[in-house]
Amino acid sequence: MDVPAAVASTLGDESVAARVPLRGDDALFVTPTRTLVYHADGLLSNESVEEFGHDAERVTVDDGRRKATVTLDYGLDGERSFAVPSGRVDDVLHPVLAGVLNAADVTDSGESVARTYHFSELTLVVTDRRLVRHVGAAVWNTDHDEIAYADVIDIDAEEGNVASQLVLETTGRTRRIKVPNEQFRDVRETVENALYEARGVPSYAAFRDLVAEEVEDAADDESDAIDASAAFEEAGIDAIGGSSAGETDGSEADDRDAADADASTVAADASADAVTDADATTDADAVTDARLSDVGATDATTDADGATEAEATTDATAMTEAEATTDATATTEAEATDASRDDAMADADGVTDTETANTETTDASRDDAMTPGATNPVDASAETNAASTVPDHDSDGVDLAAIAADLEAARDALDEQRDRVEAQRDTIARQRRTLDAQLDALDEQRERIEDALDAIPDR
Repeated sequence: MDVPAAVASTLGDESVAARVPLRGDDALFVTPTRTLVYHADGLLSNESVEEFGHDAERVTVDDGRRKATVTLDYGLDGERSFAVPSGRVDDVLHPVLAGVLNAADVTDSGESVARTYHFSELTLVVTDRRLVRHVGAAVWNTDHDEIAYADVIDIDAEEGNVASQLVLETTGRTRRIKVPNEQFRDVRETVENALYEARGVPSYAAFRDLVAEEVEDAADDESDAIDASAAFEEAGIDAIGGSSAGETDGSEADDRDAADADASTVAADASADAVTDADATTDADAVTDARLSDVGATDATTDADGATEAEATTDATAMTEAEATTDATATTEAEATDASRDDAMADADGVTDTETANTETTDASRDDAMTPGATNPVDASAETNAASTVPDHDSDGVDLAAIAADLEAARDALDEQRDRVEAQRDTIARQRRTLDAQLDALDEQRERIEDALDAIPDR
């Protein structure tokens, strides 16, 4: 690149990013931070170099028949202008706007500007990562918007008689850019090529396939993020291994050994206290145990309807703990007062023949409370009956049928929730399209207001 000596001395350590010839030997040089306007020696002027920093807040262009004036507004530092031939305005604006946008952090370091379009009230800057749009009399100021290619999910065109619209649908809203028909094809192809290159696809069909895959992946991630516990609660069932209100936490026997041991200890203490307080004989204690077994077994049978064996065992143990002291004391006192040892044994035998089997946890508690080495016929009979009425389980005591039913109910609840989420997503999409239309209408009204303000003199 041919750089005059006067320009080279002004550059310092910077390099020239672009050179635009103006008239004769005059030229415009653009660096990453400055624009240098070079004027060659002439009959009425000497060689000179003007510097314009890119830290401008506003850029305007005043078009004339032969010359166009480019003005850079630096806020409190004032304005500075330079003139270029009218036929060179677009060539000059492209590198200058690229430098201004980079200085304002609108574009990133290393981001290249592909094309710049300037219409009467619209400026478009097409980079390799985004589309920058400014609407208004100025070519550019801080009141602008940008569309990142990473957010674009579709591109289309709406043709008109005088101007056509380039429609970019993004994840947030739909953007419409109105361009005169004379330049519309050029703008559309430039934006499409930049979009496809940024997304790494060769054509529109490949771009749509890529977007479909991204949408599907996002939907899968959203489905995986649904909390399973929320689905259980909505279905009205408890998570496996959990407990419902008013019930003791129950689970598989092999995972709840410690809890079963604690329950057995409590039941044993309650039975021992009942025997001590009543000061009854061993046979009277058997009567008490048999009747308590009746209460526990009856309640366990009722509570375990449709539940697992572990839940029935826990319910029976809880009822035994709650009623052991009161029922045992009352029964023992009545037997000690009204019946002899022989009557108690007869009652115990009768109860044994007619009572429902107690659960294995209650049997274990009763055995712990008895004197070591003692044999209780009621315990043996109850254990035999309980063994004959236990529902089918696997070797570990887990009710697989009940667990399978819970899992199927949870699966159905998740399917229903997914259907509701998809319906809600469709509703949100319709609302978004409505909001986009309203925003577009507001943009058009804003353009009319700006036109009216520009038409007011001395403003």
